[in-house]
Amino acid sequence: MEVQLLVVEDCPNEGPAALRLRRALDEVGLSTVPITTRVVTSGAEAERLGFLGSPSVLIDGRDPFAEPGCRPGMACRLYRDDTGVSGVPPIRRLRQVFKEAADTTARRPAGPAG
Repeated sequence: MEVQLLVVEDCPNEGPAALRLRRALDEVGLSTVPITTRVVTSGAEAERLGFLGSPSVLIDGRDPFAEPGCRPGMACRLYRDDTGVSGVPPIRRLRQVFKEAADTTARRPAGPAG
């Protein structure tokens, strides 16, 4: 599983988001999965990556928090859950998406032996 944290330069939520990602991965038994951070530096790069604001999480190249109608751009991102709005993804939802991604990865057939 590949986990990327996409941010804009000097994003105030980068640190808290990284800590929350690590906590969620650890809590679902994926403590060996690394998190890579990528700084998005232009609108063109944001478009190419489907970057919906900082911070964004990609799991195997997919944003599990993407909402229909959202457009890529160089902006701050807000996440909603039943407790309100925050600049970092909710821990409960992160646990859920990591479990789903791990289950999907486990079900994929192995590639051809080299």
